[in-house]
Amino acid sequence: MPFIRRLFLLICVIIRVAFLTLLERKVLGYIQIRKGPNKIGFIGILQPFCDAIKLFNKEQVIPFISNFIIYYFSPVFSLFLSLLL
Repeated sequence: MPFIRRLFLLICVIIRVAFLTLLERKVLGYIQIRKGPNKIGFIGILQPFCDAIKLFNKEQVIPFISNFIIYYFSPVFSLFLSLLL
């Protein structure tokens, strides 16, 4: 039962964030005098779902002929070096 409550809470938070993002995009569209996310669906209601689908379709591409550890730690190493300097 606690798992279902947590899952329900997580889904509610994700939906709330999606629609707050839609509200933010609409306000920025009105401020900048442009149309904004009104092109998909009825007054932009489907825009957060389209954004979520686009986000979930992006995937991390891992080269097959490479050193796995160096591939993942090279950005961390670059950040460390830039902060060190």
